[in-house]
Amino acid sequence: MVPNRPFRPEPQGARDRLLEAGVKLVRRQGFAGTSVDQLCSAAGVTKGAFFHHFASKEALGVALAGYWSTSTGGFFAEAPYHHHARAVDRVLGYIDLRIALVGGAPEEFSCVAGTMLQESFRTSEPIRRACEASIMGNARALEADLAEAIADAGVTGTSAASLARQVQTVIQGAFILAKSQDPAESAATGREALGHLRRYFELLFNERGRENAP
Repeated sequence: MVPNRPFRPEPQGARDRLLEAGVKLVRRQGFAGTSVDQLCSAAGVTKGAFFHHFASKEALGVALAGYWSTSTGGFFAEAPYHHHARAVDRVLGYIDLRIALVGGAPEEFSCVAGTMLQESFRTSEPIRRACEASIMGNARALEADLAEAIADAGVTGTSAASLARQVQTVIQGAFILAKSQDPAESAATGREALGHLRRYFELLFNERGRENAP
């Protein structure tokens, strides 16, 4: 898979254009910093069209989390790492793809759901729930491969669900740390964090020992 392949198809209709505008604006300036007027201007629609599709800005935030989840979920579901025969290679392939996707400025690779959640987890329960569903849905998509890798390697003391949540913990934390850096260093900071995650799984599933075996 080419890392810069678009996550989402070209938007069709006013609703999709507003959601696509939301992705770009929220990544760049946050949910609170994005106004309805800015969304309409970026989408090329009227404010009347906005309120035809969304009862409020909060309603757009809820829909945006779902839009992000559906589009990114489809992207990862079609990724070539699924074709690996060994579960551990599928898990490492997923992390490799996440590393490859971290490039440019943070607004080009950060998570819309994670960004909205950081701002809205105490001010909007509907947005919090929608973002939780997006992030945890991404985690659950990795659970089957993790469960198989755990069984294959004889790992004890953890579960696929717990490891899947840890993957999201590192990914979301990597995005936050990347945002804290000078733009020229942000992507490298994010990739570094995900590289440590990869090495953790190599050690957990004894891949380092396998690679060094005679």
